[in-house]
Amino acid sequence: MRSHGLFDLEKHFAFYGAYHSNKVNILIHMLFVWPIFCTAILFLNFTPSFFNLPMIHLSLFGIDFPLIMNFGFLVTLIYSLFYIFLDVKAGSLAAFLCVLCWVFSSLLAQLLGFSLAWKVVLVVQLVCWTGQFIGHGVFEKRAPALLDNLLQAFLLAPFFVLLEALQNCTGYEPYPGFHHTVKSKIEADIDEWKNKKQNLLS
Repeated sequence: MRSHGLFDLEKHFAFYGAYHSNKVNILIHMLFVWPIFCTAILFLNFTPSFFNLPMIHLSLFGIDFPLIMNFGFLVTLIYSLFYIFLDVKAGSLAAFLCVLCWVFSSLLAQLLGFSLAWKVVLVVQLVCWTGQFIGHGVFEKRAPALLDNLLQAFLLAPFFVLLEALQNCTGYEPYPGFHHTVKSKIEADIDEWKNKKQNLLS
């Protein structure tokens, strides 16, 4: 079912897809986007609990660790709900992955402690961001989407690499005709960008 405004999946995916049409660049993003999200949540897991809310204690692999209702949880919740509103099926899978990242990062926070965790976060973020900029500069030959719409690129990237993977592996689309419509919009956007680039060079 088509949505509009903030939850206009066609519009968002066409915007993101116009910056990610090269297969190598797409693969690079599939590999690096979710680690960026997960390590960001890891860093946020060291923020204090909101209003001293009670912690949920889990035990995994014989290790007891807390799930804290802090900024890590809040970001996970926002991303999860937004993805579900965009598309119930793929969004629910994306939300599940977000929650897994939150739980996994909570476990890592407990195991590593802040003094080591921030170093892990820094290394992963540097490697993944460098890989993505290489993907754009060397293969896509177009600046990243975040330079044109920072919030949209950060918020939508994890969902769209998942949706791209589902499309390529299973042929999934949110509703009939979605990919055909989006492909047309992406091609039109790329053509417009190429024309602007040519005009600047001429």
